[in-house]
Amino acid sequence: MEDQFQLNTVRYKQNSYIVIEGKQNADRFYIIQQGKVGISKEVVVAKEEGKVLGPGDFFGVISTMSGHSHIESAQALTDVVLVTVHKEQYGTLIQKSSQVAMKIIMQFSRQLRYLNETLAGITLKKTTEIGPAYLFEVARYYYRQKQYSKALYSYTHYLRHCPEGENADAAQQRAAELKTQVKEPIKEFGPNDISRTYRKDSLFFIEGEPGDEMFIIQKGSVKITKVVGDNEVLLAVLKAGDIFGEMALLENKPRGATAVAYDDCEVTMINRANFEQMIKTQPQLITKVTTLLADRVWLIYKQLANTLIANPLGRMYDSLLIQLEKNRVPLDGSNPYYFSFGLQELTNMVGLSDRDARQMQGEILKNKNLQVINDKLMVSSPGEIVKQVEYFRKMDRIEKSRKETQS
Repeated sequence: MEDQFQLNTVRYKQNSYIVIEGKQNADRFYIIQQGKVGISKEVVVAKEEGKVLGPGDFFGVISTMSGHSHIESAQALTDVVLVTVHKEQYGTLIQKSSQVAMKIIMQFSRQLRYLNETLAGITLKKTTEIGPAYLFEVARYYYRQKQYSKALYSYTHYLRHCPEGENADAAQQRAAELKTQVKEPIKEFGPNDISRTYRKDSLFFIEGEPGDEMFIIQKGSVKITKVVGDNEVLLAVLKAGDIFGEMALLENKPRGATAVAYDDCEVTMINRANFEQMIKTQPQLITKVTTLLADRVWLIYKQLANTLIANPLGRMYDSLLIQLEKNRVPLDGSNPYYFSFGLQELTNMVGLSDRDARQMQGEILKNKNLQVINDKLMVSSPGEIVKQVEYFRKMDRIEKSRKETQS
């Protein structure tokens, strides 16, 4: 492998730590050539607990490609030989072996799907199986929220994919009713419409529907959300240059979340056929896809850690800190920072009920360093968010210590 990819190899003795969780400025990842490596995380996700990697597996890609801190520790379980790949070498690696790039991308995609479902399950205390039949539940949610255009889209697509479904008659009646109320139905595009425009609040797709397209945002921003029962969780706000919809394209599975235009948007569509061609001819695009997926995996692990904070106000402050870190905002800076979302989206991030959300929105605005300007949050100094997060984490440690002492 060293000769094939012209990359360096390193050796670690058994029990040596190769990567330490929380370490900043990761500049390389590793492919295991010989031996076994154990992966551990502070935030344990059930399917990944006690993970052991062997030859051909890789680790450290998330932190290296995203440019964020390590979210895992890696320890040599035996003497190991590792191939090291610096971030700037990734494009060359793709050109020499597109299979390696696809293995990394597919693993990220599977991780994201599972982690999104895990996060929704933790924040909403329940999970649900996603498939075309679930479109009916999503439609009912939007109908109850009086978002009739989205409800009509969901009912229509439910009927398209489940014409004989158990809720087909109810969906047909509701769709007929909504067609008289929705003056401008959601625009649909053909498979050859590469460049597309979407108006604010328009749907790209709904969780549960099949899909074989992903999108690159050229202008505007997009909300990624997930509906479970009577609640909706905001998973991400994506901006120009970001990619979304890749999981359905790569895995040929139903959409795992809903994508909505947060502003007027211009996007480029990529379907399965031209994506496979791009892997071979445009390594820079595949590098970008890998980087964006790595960034998203890093973010969702941070969000999972957020769920461990007991105080809902503490979770709100921590969610703001995650966004600051994600956007690489200097945390010791004194300049104001404008977030890309408002109070409602912030409470959605931590899965608060409507009643609790209103209370916590009032509580957080007691902090005079936070304001709402044009429906978006602004903090006068990022250091104020750090200070609040440290306070709530300290309170959690004190409470945990108290419970351990009592037991």
